[in-house]
This record gives sequence, C-alpha cells and structure tokens, in this order.
Amino acid sequence: MKPAGTLRRVSDFSELSRGHGLQELLCQGEEPARVLSSPDGQHLLVLQKSRPPPLPQLVAFQRHGTGGAHLERSWQQPQPALVGLLFLQSPGTLGSSALALVWEHGRTEVWHFVVAVGWQLLQTLELCQGARARIVSVCSQGSSLVWCEERPPLDAHSDMSKCAFRFCVCTRALEVGEHGVRLGTLRIVLHNSPEYQVLASPQHVFLVPATASLATTSKFLLIWHPEKAKLTITAPSAGFVHSKVLRSSSESDFRKLLLGSVGLLSCLAPLDIHTSAVSNSGGLLLVSTKGAVNLVEPDGTQRHVFDLEGGCLAQGRPVQLKTFGSILACVLAGVMYLVDQNSGRLIEKKILNMKEVHFLESPGEEDSIHLLAQTGIYSFSFSKPEDSSRPEPCLVEMVFEEACRYYQRRSLSSSKLTVEKLKKGGVFQAPVALAAILQHSLHQKQKAARGLQDTYAKLLSTMSLELQSYMSLELLKTCVVCAPESEVESYCEELVEQEVSRVLHSDMDKDNLAYLNSVFASFPKAAWKATRSCLQLQQNGDGLLVARATPEVWKKVLGGPQQEEVGQNGVVPLFELICTSFLRFKPKWLPGFVELTQQYAGISWPYSSKEGPEGRVPLYKRALGVLARKSKRSEADDEMELELLLCSKRPKAVLQALHLLIRLRRWQRVVEVAEKFSKLSPLLNKEIFTTLLAEFAQHRELDPYLDMLWPLCPVELTASDILTAVLQHLPHSQEDPVPFSIEGNQLTVGLLKPLLQRVVQRPCVQDEMYLDALQSPTFPPPTPPREH
Repeated sequence: MKPAGTLRRVSDFSELSRGHGLQELLCQGEEPARVLSSPDGQHLLVLQKSRPPPLPQLVAFQRHGTGGAHLERSWQQPQPALVGLLFLQSPGTLGSSALALVWEHGRTEVWHFVVAVGWQLLQTLELCQGARARIVSVCSQGSSLVWCEERPPLDAHSDMSKCAFRFCVCTRALEVGEHGVRLGTLRIVLHNSPEYQVLASPQHVFLVPATASLATTSKFLLIWHPEKAKLTITAPSAGFVHSKVLRSSSESDFRKLLLGSVGLLSCLAPLDIHTSAVSNSGGLLLVSTKGAVNLVEPDGTQRHVFDLEGGCLAQGRPVQLKTFGSILACVLAGVMYLVDQNSGRLIEKKILNMKEVHFLESPGEEDSIHLLAQTGIYSFSFSKPEDSSRPEPCLVEMVFEEACRYYQRRSLSSSKLTVEKLKKGGVFQAPVALAAILQHSLHQKQKAARGLQDTYAKLLSTMSLELQSYMSLELLKTCVVCAPESEVESYCEELVEQEVSRVLHSDMDKDNLAYLNSVFASFPKAAWKATRSCLQLQQNGDGLLVARATPEVWKKVLGGPQQEEVGQNGVVPLFELICTSFLRFKPKWLPGFVELTQQYAGISWPYSSKEGPEGRVPLYKRALGVLARKSKRSEADDEMELELLLCSKRPKAVLQALHLLIRLRRWQRVVEVAEKFSKLSPLLNKEIFTTLLAEFAQHRELDPYLDMLWPLCPVELTASDILTAVLQHLPHSQEDPVPFSIEGNQLTVGLLKPLLQRVVQRPCVQDEMYLDALQSPTFPPPTPPREH
C-alpha cells in the first residue's frame, strides 16, 4: 500500500501554447468537454461539441509550447459528426506525433506533428467501402484501426429483428511514415452483429454492447485477439463462456459464433455497465450502476476490484477511470478514490474542490497523477514508502481483516463485524495476540520479543517455525525481485513450490483454489515441478507410477471445491489443474495418475460416498473432460482417451474403449483388451464376447484372431444362442444370395465350427453340479449303523 499524498497545482496554463484558449474552451458549453492526452503527455486535445461555429470545436494544445502551426477544426450540420480522436504510432522521429480524426461517414484525416513545424495534414483517407456505411465506434490497436460500422439494409421496410444485426466490426492497417500514410486492405472481424463499442488494449480489442435492447446479446462481452484471429465470449456473471478461432470469413458470422452457446447465454443476467475503460495492464474496467468496479481479463475471467460509495449511479453521472501502474484512480462527484488494483484496498479518498477534472498522461512519473481542471493542471504525488525493515502495518491489518471474515461467517448476529470492533472489543483474543506477536517480533532478528505478555511469549515460541517459514518466503520474494535475469527462473520455481506446498497443507476453499489456478496459469512449468515434488511422483523399477504423498494431501487433490461449487469464472478444481499439467508436460503419466487417484479415493472415502470424488463424477471422466478441452486433436489424444477409459476398469468405460478400438479397426489391440478385461467379471466377459461375435459376423477381419477369441466364450452361452446372435448381425445384401461369393468375404459354417464344437463338447452346468455324487464308489450310499 502506498501512503497518502498531496494535491498541488503545477501549471495555470501559462506554460501551454494558447493556454488562455484552453481555459475558455473548458468553461464553455453545456456538455462537459472531452480531453485526450497524447501518450508522451506533450499534447492535449479538447473537443467541445456544443460550441457554436465558426468557433473551433476541436483544438490541440502543447504542454511545452515550441511554436509552429496550430490544429483547430470546426463543423456543423449537415456535416457528419466526429466519432474518433486517436493518437497513432508515431513515425519514430523524436518529438513527433500522429493523430487521426475519424468522421462518421468514414473519412479520416491523418495529422502529423513535428517540433518547430507544428501540425500538418498528411493525408485524407476513406475507411469504409460502402457509401451508406456509418461508423459508430473506433479505436487504435497497434498499427491498425478497428471500428464498428452500421450497414443499413437496402429495403427500408425490412424486418426489425434483422435490422438489429446490421452492424459489422472491421479493421485496416494504418501505418504513418514521415512522408505519407499507407492504408491496408479492409478485413471484417465480425459481421451481422449488433452495435458494439470497441475499446483497444495493447494486445486485444474488447467489444462492449452499446445498447441493452436485445435480450440475449446484452448479456456478454466479446474479446478479439488479433494475433490469434480468435474471438472469446465472456459474461461477467458467468466468466469465460466460449472461444473460437476465425479461420475464414464464413466463421465470422455473429449468429454462427453464438450457435453452440445460446442455451447458456439465455440463462445469464443482463450486463450492468455504467462506464468502461481499458487499464494499462490490458484488462477491461467495468463500473456497474451500483458502483461496483470489476476487471475483465483478456482470457475472459473477471474479478471484483472495489465498490464506489454513493449508491446507484445515474446514467448521466460521469465516472472517470485511469490506472497509473498498480493504482486505479476513480473520480466520482468531486471525490477521487485511489485503489490498489491488485488487492482492491482503498489507499486514499481525496475530496477535490473542482467541478470537472480530466486525467492526463504522465510517462516516467509512476508516483504521481496529473489532473486537468478549469483552473489549471494539478499533480497528486505520493510520498516515499516507509522503511521496509520496520514491522509491516499492512500485514497486521490483514490479520484483523481475515479474522473479521472468519468470525462473521460463524456469527449468528446480524450486526456487521468491523476491524475497529475487533481491536476495541476484547472478545476475540486470537487476532489481537497474533497482531501483537507480528508487531513485536516479525523483523527483529536475533532479539528477544520485549514487551510481550507471558502467554504471547509462549505462543511466539510455538509459532517460531511458522514465522521462520514466512520470513524465508519473504526473503525468497526479495531475491526474485532483485535477482539477475539468469537466476529468476530458479527462484520462481522455488517460490512456486513453497506456495503450492503451503496451499496443499491448508484448507482448500474457493479462494485458495482460485489462487492455485492463477499460479498454474502464470508459472505452468514451475507449478508442474511443484506438483511432482508435493505428491512425490516417480516411476518405479517396473515403469509404474508411484506416489508417496500423505492421505491429507490426496484428500486436497481429490476433494476440495468442485466445478459446480466454483462456478464458470475460469477456475477449475485442483484435480483438473494437475491433469492439465500432465497433458502438457508428461502425458504418458496421466493414465497412471488417474489409476493412482482411484486407489487413494477408495482408501480415503467409503465406497459410493457422496463426499468422495467417486460419489460425484468419476475421476476418469473428469480427466477425459480435460482432454476434450484441448484446442487441437491428434492421434496421440485418441490413444490417451483409450488409456484413460481402460485404466478406470469400469465395465461401461471398458466397453466404450472396445468400441473405440473397433471403430479405429485395431483388431490386435481389440483382442488383447478382450483377453485382459474378460477376467474382471462374468457379466463383462459376456458383453465383450457378444460384441466381438457381432463384429465377426459382419466381416472377416477378426478371422486371424479366432484362436484367441473362442476361449473367451462364456459358460452360459449355448450353440443356439451363438447362432441366433450371428444371424442377427449378418450384413444385408441387396443381391440374391449365391452359394459361393466371388469376393470371398462371406461367413461360412467352417469358421464357426471350432466354436460350436467347443460349446457342444463342454459339460453341462447341471452335470457339473452333481458330478461328485455321480462319481461316488457306491450308489446309493450305505445305511449308517444304528445306535442302541
């Protein structure tokens, strides 16, 4: 957490070129002016639409005036409106900038600024290809422009439901050079879509619904990944929904994109968006009408950041959002909130005595925020952090906040428990004792804990190992930050191993599971090594996978929150996480791991217990679900599916594997599986044999394996049963049957003869029951002697 700062005015517009004009422009007009700052912070663009012509409605100002030509533009009806002000990637000359003015009908003016020369019009372009097209939203992503345009139907009396999907999202490369502009070919990202507002991050483009009139389409967002040509569907109420790679223009149809997700999307709650903005980390910040600030990541996951004060937000009530490093700044109704974007902690709440403020870019100044107001430019600077060698008050506060959540969950009272009540009440001694120990002894190496009560001192001696572990973890984090690039990977692996081990030895709740998901996503290789170490996975001399983890750790792996409990916000259970790591780094071990987990599940939970993993979805099916989520399918995946089915040893799974092998026409493996798994149970033996007998009746590909197949015939099958099954599965021929086929693939009695002889010559089951009595030396047995 950064400490509080001070607000001071750094400029009264005197340093700006034509600074008096900027003040006049900000104060005029019924609507608030729109202000855009260049990435280097040297240029300000002010747009005042309500200013009457011929006064300029768009004016460019320089932070440090160097002279040269100015940029002023004005327009009036019936001229199309200005829909986009975009700073483009500059040509590379020091001090130069490039600006695009995009008008509603697609005409685009590209301006170039050079020091001592000023603003010059480079070129005028036409973005749209159709004369009837109308741009509603535009953004700059890298060296390309992305926009949403309306394409009205030719028939004025068209169906209104079809008119709602009259928009398309397009993109064109736009490269600015020192002497001209190169415009690339137009490419359609999405067509037949509703209206979207496009917002660009450095790597992605977010598509936010511009209207809530359509019931289904106003429930989700779209994220376009230009490098992968992929569209992701995400809903704040459900998280990641679906992702699709657009390989051709036919796949870019909006309705085809939603075809497989309509059922899920129809059940979701509508979007609640008051304000949206892109953070410097590449995520999308959303402010709801209730004041909740959420962050949508480019992968479709969402997390809550902060709640603004003041209740519900009216539609015309502006909210300014801007991120500065890890700090999120929000301005609402003259109050600026500074929030730690990572933890959601409120750093400071500052009341501004200004009617209107606009955030400005301040590159190179991570500890300051620049604001533009009607009275000048202000800077909000943070003071330096406290010495890290002192005890961390933030950590102590976290102890009380965690205690609040813990006691509130277990309290029967309706009153809200706060940190202040915990500190002053004296009822709950555990957080007070822990806070006292941390305050007195956390960073005091080789010193006695002075000033502690006797009971706290005893508790400190008990906690010494945990404190040492915490200190070593903090030291390792410091090493990661300060280490050279060549050593960072080894430090990260050690850090991840400690964190995975710590979580596996603590309560596996939803928060810990979400944390593990983020660790596995950020450090996949290190998380894989940590998993192997924690479970002590290795191969024995016979090549079989063995594990020496404790039963408690296995319960965390197999138990914990399941998919229906964690929702669909991109978080998956721990078992699925580990299976994903196996598929990525050691796929050959996955069937052995599933077999191991089934053994430990049988030991840890009673048979068919609903609390255990086998009482829910079987483990092999969960592993198959992970395999099915792979983006690309290969022959190795078919083999993996087969091994996962067989390692479960469940009758249905074995039969499913058998049918898969039959479909692949791998007859040698079919017979091997039949021989191995027919020994498990008589019922499974009968199912396997009747399945193979049906295949034998239809073609001749099993003929080389009949010597291995006939011994599998169940005892209860008679010759008539076999003949009935064969006749039922004979292939139907449209031609008249002939005694001798030219193709030579017909079933003959000679092929069935060994099986029928085996069945006929086999002793009857009833004969075996009375065999002992019939083979006795004398029949009937002698009368026992009488006793007098």
